[in-house]
This record gives sequence, C-alpha cells and structure tokens, in this order.
Amino acid sequence: MTVQSMTGFARHIAVFTPENGAETRISWEIRCVNGKGLDARFRTPNGFDDLEQLLRTALGRVFSRGSFQVNVTIEEPEAQVRLVINEALLSKVMQTALQLQNQYGLAPASVDAVLNLKGILEPPQTEADEAAKAALKAALLSSFDEALEALKQMRLQEGKRLSDLLGSHVDRIAELAVQARQDGSRSADAIRERLAGQVSLLLEAVNSNRSSAIVLDEQRLHMEAAFLATKADIQEELDRLDMHVAAAHKLLTDGGPVGRKLDFLSQEFNRETNTLCSKSNAASITAIGLELKAVVDQFREQVQNLE
Repeated sequence: MTVQSMTGFARHIAVFTPENGAETRISWEIRCVNGKGLDARFRTPNGFDDLEQLLRTALGRVFSRGSFQVNVTIEEPEAQVRLVINEALLSKVMQTALQLQNQYGLAPASVDAVLNLKGILEPPQTEADEAAKAALKAALLSSFDEALEALKQMRLQEGKRLSDLLGSHVDRIAELAVQARQDGSRSADAIRERLAGQVSLLLEAVNSNRSSAIVLDEQRLHMEAAFLATKADIQEELDRLDMHVAAAHKLLTDGGPVGRKLDFLSQEFNRETNTLCSKSNAASITAIGLELKAVVDQFREQVQNLE
C-alpha cells in the first residue's frame, strides 16, 4: 500500500443524458490541502443542498485526512432549464426590503439582487421533474465517486514522491548515527585522555596558587570526571535513533494513512538529536548533531503533507 499526500487537485467532467432530455454536463473540481482531520466545504447548485451529507459520506469512504474544497456545476440545455418563482418567499423579501428602504433611506433593491437570493427561483415540483431530479442526483453521486478516484490517484503519485524523499532523509539519519558511533572522540582511550588532561590542568592551577584555600581531593576529582563521562555517553541516543529509523522505514514500506505515526517519529528523532547535542563534548560529535537536526527538520516538514 502506498502512502498518500494530502495535497492534490482533480477536475472531472461527466455527461448525463436523461430519458426525455438532452445531455447535461456535470463538472467537478476538488482541491485538497493538509489538515489535522477530515474537513470539507461544498458548493452545490441551487436545489441540491440535501446532497452535501451524501457527498461528505462518500468523501469519508475514500480519504481519512485533509481539508477539501468541492465545487460542482451543472450545465443543462436552455430548453431544459425551467424555474418558478417562490411567490411567498419573494413577498416576504420585498416587504422587508421596502421596510429597510423607508427606515434607513436605502436604495431600492435591484431585480438581479432579488432573483439571485437563494430560494427565490426554484425548479418546478411536478412528479416528472422530481423523477428527473432524482436521476440527476444519482448521476451526481456516481460522477463524484469518479472525481474522488481521480483525486486519489493524484494524491498517490505525490505520496510516492514524498515517500522517496522521506526515505532518503531517514537513510541520512542512519548514516549520521553510524558516523557518530564510529567517531574517534567516543573511544574509551580518547575520553580518558581528554578527562585526564582537564583534571591535570585543574590540579596545576590549584597547586600553583599557594594562597588558595581550596583543597582538591585528586581521587575524588577523578571519580567525578568518570561520572561526568558516563553521563555524556550517547550510546542510548544512538540506539534509539536506530530503532526510530527502522520504524520509519517500516511505516513508509507498509504505506496507508501513516502521517500521524511518522509525525510522532519525527518528534522522537528531534528529542534524541537534541539530547545528543547537549551531551556532546567533542566538536566532531557536535557537527554530526547539528546536521542531524537539519535533516530531522526537513523530515518533519515533509511529513505534515502525508495522510
């Protein structure tokens, strides 16, 4: 299973031919960007407001995350377009408009503005028209499934690109962890030599100052230095980085909606890298840690686009 990107765009056009009419053109446009959950906004033609919940359900069957903007337009032959005026609603609108005009000195409402109000113009409600509308609604739902499939394919293509990119970041994290393991400054001899030199310098400074009231216990000083060396060991951080690398590779290989899991791993990568940098007592390890931070930041940024 391939991972999916949460960003994508699809345009789909379907043609519906009713039994007693000419071709009707249905046009879908779906845009999607990353989101914490599944969120969708729909723009449907007048008279199809009840379609939104059905569209939302269909969307949820295909995708689990993302912020969607869905637009659909219906182009019918002029001979088929029949509308009637909702007299009751129009009367209320005109009464309210006249009242506001007199009360606040507003300009009269234009015919275009009134007719464009939702519900003023409606399709006729005969049995034949209701049957035709039901058939058109079924065609809308069917074509929406096709539009969703087109969007899914685009998200899969982008997901493949992101998966390859994330895999390269994880590989680089693994390489840097190996470099840190093999770094000469982590050897027991190097640590012993570095600490011995620091202790010797401190003892020389104290002994050269005969007037100093400070008395250092050389054995205790060496014990404390050994304790600090143990605290500065980064073996555990490197082991955990290896574990997270293996987990990230498995998620990318298994695919599916793994964005949240990879985001969690990116936080774990960041935590181990920060600890490694704070423990570093060698310039070479610090340099590796800084590059690790840069790669982890790139990994985390790209993960935000995965479903």
